Amino acid sequence: MIWKKVLPLTALCFITTAAVHAQDKNKKDAPDSTPASTLKSYQTLFKKAITSKGLITVHQVGMDYYFEIPLVLLEKDFLLVNKVSSVPLAINEAGVNKGMNTNNKVIRFSQNKQAGTVWVKTIVPQVEVPAGDAIAQSVQDNFTGSVIENFKIETYSPDSSALVIKVNKVFDGTEKSFNDVFTDIGLGTSARTALSGIEHIKSFPQNVVVRSLLSTSVTEGETTIAVSVAVTTNLLLLPEKPMQPRFSDKRIGYFSTPRWYFSDTQQKMETRELITRWRMEPRAADRARYLRGELVEPEKPIIYYIDPATPKQWRTYIIAGIHDWQKAFEAAGFKNAIQAREVTDTADFDGDDVRYSVVTYAASPKSNAMGPAVVDPRSGEILESDVIWWHNVMTSLQYWMRIQTGIIDSAARTNQFSVEQMGNAIRFVSSHEIGHTLGLKHNMGASAAYPVDSLRSATYTAKMGGTAPSIMDYARFNYVAQPEDHVTAITPSMGVYDTYAIAWGYRWLGDTINAWQELNSQQQYINDHANNPLYHYGEQQSSLNIIDPRAQSEDLGDNAMKAGEYGLKNLERLVPQIQAWTTSQGENYYQAGKLYMAAIWQWNTYTEHVMANIGGYYLETPVLGDRKKAYTPVAKTLQQQAMAWLQKHLLALPAWLFMPDLLSSTFAVKDSPLGPFECGPYDMKREQQYGLLYSLFSDERLLRMLEMENIYGKSKVFAVADLFKTTRSSIFAATLKNAPLSLDQRLTQQNYVDVLLVSTDKLMEKITKKTLTPPALTQHLPQLCDLTPRALQNHAAAENAYNLRNIYVTAMARTSGVAAAKRGELLNILQLLEKHKVNTDEDTRNHYLDLILRIKQNLKLN
Repeated sequence: MIWKKVLPLTALCFITTAAVHAQDKNKKDAPDSTPASTLKSYQTLFKKAITSKGLITVHQVGMDYYFEIPLVLLEKDFLLVNKVSSVPLAINEAGVNKGMNTNNKVIRFSQNKQAGTVWVKTIVPQVEVPAGDAIAQSVQDNFTGSVIENFKIETYSPDSSALVIKVNKVFDGTEKSFNDVFTDIGLGTSARTALSGIEHIKSFPQNVVVRSLLSTSVTEGETTIAVSVAVTTNLLLLPEKPMQPRFSDKRIGYFSTPRWYFSDTQQKMETRELITRWRMEPRAADRARYLRGELVEPEKPIIYYIDPATPKQWRTYIIAGIHDWQKAFEAAGFKNAIQAREVTDTADFDGDDVRYSVVTYAASPKSNAMGPAVVDPRSGEILESDVIWWHNVMTSLQYWMRIQTGIIDSAARTNQFSVEQMGNAIRFVSSHEIGHTLGLKHNMGASAAYPVDSLRSATYTAKMGGTAPSIMDYARFNYVAQPEDHVTAITPSMGVYDTYAIAWGYRWLGDTINAWQELNSQQQYINDHANNPLYHYGEQQSSLNIIDPRAQSEDLGDNAMKAGEYGLKNLERLVPQIQAWTTSQGENYYQAGKLYMAAIWQWNTYTEHVMANIGGYYLETPVLGDRKKAYTPVAKTLQQQAMAWLQKHLLALPAWLFMPDLLSSTFAVKDSPLGPFECGPYDMKREQQYGLLYSLFSDERLLRMLEMENIYGKSKVFAVADLFKTTRSSIFAATLKNAPLSLDQRLTQQNYVDVLLVSTDKLMEKITKKTLTPPALTQHLPQLCDLTPRALQNHAAAENAYNLRNIYVTAMARTSGVAAAKRGELLNILQLLEKHKVNTDEDTRNHYLDLILRIKQNLKLN
């Protein structure tokens, strides 16, 4: 059912649940039955008050704060926005910093006249219904708000146009209804009211800003840590008329908010996702010019303010990253649509005020950045956005540049980069994060549009710009280019997909068109670009379970095997240079150990890129008529090519990566809360190879391979049996020749057998029931960046992958062919070991006997 057919355009009038409830406001107000004796005198109460006038007049009397709420604002939609304003060291280290948005909710103030109180209800404005439909009454009954707070009416304004309530309890930590920061940031504690309080409240024409200091304590073991957090709460009046929404399309990457449509003529409820975007409209006087195709300025440009705490040398580069989006908005018909400003008057500037979108600079050891937004859930309108810029993000940039481009760029080899070198990298991160604040999701599939060999071309990279057609990919620096190529455009930059995505999301289509009528126009715009790989959108996937090998983090080009080969050539050149690049006379080898760890993880990353081709599918979101397939297995020849690469670089560990000369000075160093860990090479080999092999033989991968074998037949795909046979013949090649095994060869065989043993045990574990959380009660956190190189990540942290694209293949996996394949492989290995366990040296013989014993115990063979 197409919604635009419910009513003719002239009669179509959508009303939200807010409007359904508001219909009662047309009725004559009942008299206030609050006993006059319970009300205080307005003049007496505020005789010595400090008053701030604005949307809501705020009175401060000593330590008490009062809201004077105009009656016309009752039943209006407010957005309650809570932000962190300052943090102590204890949670700074955990990545909680100034500027982070902890919790938003839509609320309404309602007067309970008989009780003499004001109720605050929170609603989920997710439903629309045509005015006058019979089902509107049911919508009202089934989507009501929930009361979260109650205030006593203290008095009325002298002209009776406003009521007065005391608001201390919702901001000073007494109640959690408006602000539950310690739960939101994961501490799960309550504020200690004796150590908490309101610092100030300011009122402005469209919002009220409240800053509070809330204190708690957290006990871990025998240690109790005091934690005080400053929180700024914004109470923002939402627009009376919501912005016209635009429906999302899964073929282009925008964040979205859900919307449900009901009507009498439906045979099922209509569901849509509204993209999140700024309200970008031409001025009334310019609208005819805009529709003729002329560039015009928007009625309200997007303005980002640079945090005054930002070091001066980086400001111009952050601003340049913001201005990079100017050309994209010009494709949508707007000039000067996005602007950046430095704060010149700090006395009147509050970065936590939702009137300002701010690039907030956070002094923190965390190496990251993110760009969340405050969104009107009724329409998807972005009301305010912030970029949280952690100071230590430069650590990540430096490791990427040194590891990925140090061989082709001499400026990227030192411990301390020039301002220009670091500034250009900061610019790309700024552009990427601003893209998120404009509503764009990661496009992890963009980099696959560039042929690998083209990334070695100085003319191609200069023409196309950077490493991918989208800044929203995690296409880092150009590790493909070789020294003889003389490529200089090696940093990610804005691309054609970014311009295309902004044009699709922000083009203004006129006053007389509604969202349903926009649908066909917007779909046609995507159809016109659908067969050009430069405009391909690849949904982000869980890094623990990559399905589409084109849409990976930190990969480059259209062929991971070829790109990885070039990357390893540069990495092999780099490893002997680590000491020279990091250590000066009289210095220790800490920096060398850190860079060495980054080099090992870069090898790991290239291997993962290749491995994703095994059992991989190319994922599309087809529509009728585009002749695309939703699931296409990676070609058998490409999977065989990937397997050959893995045999060369994973099943046989690269000797050059573990150089005795370097190891005599430093092991690979990994930082931890307990200090640096110096990881021995044998341990690193076991850990890295084991993790990769475990992923290669994961149940999900094998089940996907069985799915394709089921559809296309075993002869036309790279089958599970092919994977096991190729791996076994490679890992046990020396065994088949009765040759003694080196330590590395024994290590690889142990890893392979143990992966099969452990994964088989897990596969056969009893399936336990899990409690399902109703979708309406699930908090969907924003999709945020992780700019931390893998060498610096905490891999113990769980990944929130519920909103990433996945293919469900794991139901009752123990009854699938996976268990049979893994156990069959163990029996094949057992037979091989039994045959060759005698004719070899003592170390190899002991190794075989150990593997035989492990397999027999696991399979319960006597």
